[in-house]
Amino acid sequence: MLYRICVVMLGNEADAQDAVQDTICKYLERAKGFRDKEHEKAWLIKVAQNRCRDMRRFHLRHPQVELEEINAGYEDPEYSDVLAELIRLPLAVKVAVYLHYIEGYKTTEVSEILGISVNAVKKRLQRGREMLRLRLEED
Repeated sequence: MLYRICVVMLGNEADAQDAVQDTICKYLERAKGFRDKEHEKAWLIKVAQNRCRDMRRFHLRHPQVELEEINAGYEDPEYSDVLAELIRLPLAVKVAVYLHYIEGYKTTEVSEILGISVNAVKKRLQRGREMLRLRLEED
């Protein structure tokens, strides 16, 4: 029952499984005296609904794009290789490189978006270029 509720709310089986697992963990951690089975069932449903809402809110604020979707926009396989290597970079470097080179933001704009100094952005871009160069030369 919890799984079906979560699938309907999230529209994704993997996320629904995570939500049910989180609900069961909360139940095991915080199970308190319930009046009866119906009260316990209502509590589980409410916790599952809240977890699904939290997950949807997180996904709205932190969207993710599949690699296949990114590659579909580029016909040249060389771009696909570069994007695949970009995804493998460390997060801080990856974000700066992506915002600057792919989205076209200036270094000052990237520094405002990330909340770091312009020099930090420049250093991350330098590291990212170097990492990409080394990885692409290996291939």
